[in-house]
Amino acid sequence: MAQRAIGRPLCAECFGRLFGRWGHGWTNPERFARIAARRPEIRASDDCELCRGAFDRIPVWVDRALRAGEGIEWHRFSCGSRWDPELLAREEALWTEIGTAWGESIRSAFNREWGKQIEARTGAVGGPQAPEIVFLADVSAGIVEITQMPLYLKGRYLKFDRSLPQTRWPCRRCQGRGCASCAGTGKTYPTSVEELLGAPALAQSGAHATKFHGMGREDIDARMLGRGRPFVLELVRPARRSLDLAALAEEIDRTVGDRVRVVDLAWADATEVIRVKEAAPEKSYRVGVRCDVPEAKVKETLSLLAGHEIAQRTPTRVAHRRSDRVRPRRIVAAELVAVTDGVYTIDLRTESGTYVKEWVEGDGGRTQPNLAQELGAPCRVEFLDVLEIHDGESGG
Repeated sequence: MAQRAIGRPLCAECFGRLFGRWGHGWTNPERFARIAARRPEIRASDDCELCRGAFDRIPVWVDRALRAGEGIEWHRFSCGSRWDPELLAREEALWTEIGTAWGESIRSAFNREWGKQIEARTGAVGGPQAPEIVFLADVSAGIVEITQMPLYLKGRYLKFDRSLPQTRWPCRRCQGRGCASCAGTGKTYPTSVEELLGAPALAQSGAHATKFHGMGREDIDARMLGRGRPFVLELVRPARRSLDLAALAEEIDRTVGDRVRVVDLAWADATEVIRVKEAAPEKSYRVGVRCDVPEAKVKETLSLLAGHEIAQRTPTRVAHRRSDRVRPRRIVAAELVAVTDGVYTIDLRTESGTYVKEWVEGDGGRTQPNLAQELGAPCRVEFLDVLEIHDGESGG
């Protein structure tokens, strides 16, 4: 096979790549040197028909990568490259002509050697495992593009403000562009849990934006108490990654602690987002219900409804954003805990996805059975608190 490659204008790197998967622990130039030692007539060309000197210019690509990553903190990276399709086709044709079964692609070899030199220059760790930045060399254009990987934080939040949504809520009239209805803010509500938690994180990390991933969400007018709701805060394109999480939690508590508090703040990764979004834990609530019926009737009705399944058609209040269908849910437990000024305070434990207000009030019969129907009198929710997210973590 080496005989058939004699006379082809190839550099030591590209000649060695013809046998790139032959022999472990050797560089491609070392493979070439071993072959040339046995076949003196094989010589490396200074005008390579494949790479056109790209491997000789890797130090230049290292400089370009470091310039592209200036001002960004990164300790782990990976490399990729984009090549002229005609060059890749020429390489494939050469492999076929020579009949090699051990060839290594120019892209693979370049990415590896480029990464090794970046490691040597910076002390960072290269490889495909959890890179913080990805360098892409556009070889034809002579530029390096970068992708900054997100930074993930996880924790649990408690919410004490009954006027606060979980995430930024774009104005429905202008879809976030800003109009007279929203006073130019582009938002239905002035702020959110995401923004209150995210602002200090943005300041500390220099990130461009946040994405908030919660394990479900409570109604805007509901408090989130107990151990809090699990969440992941995704920081998009962060400039700094070495954050002081204790200081960050303290800053959140200092600035918005009367509205929101974060606990158990810790590092996370993208897999935690999947876990949080796919979780379907049971939840415990405390709901205040105004209803003109005797206390004994309320207790009796709750005991009859507890442990049974209900059928909830998509509530009227969310029908504009959820498909209209009937979903089976279960009231796991229901107990009357207090009666004050005609308001019954009820503790509930429900299956994930249960709409508690609709179970209490009936939503025009869209929830069957419902508390108002079973009591035979109108019911109105006066307040709603989430007491616990039973996600299986300690205490839940």
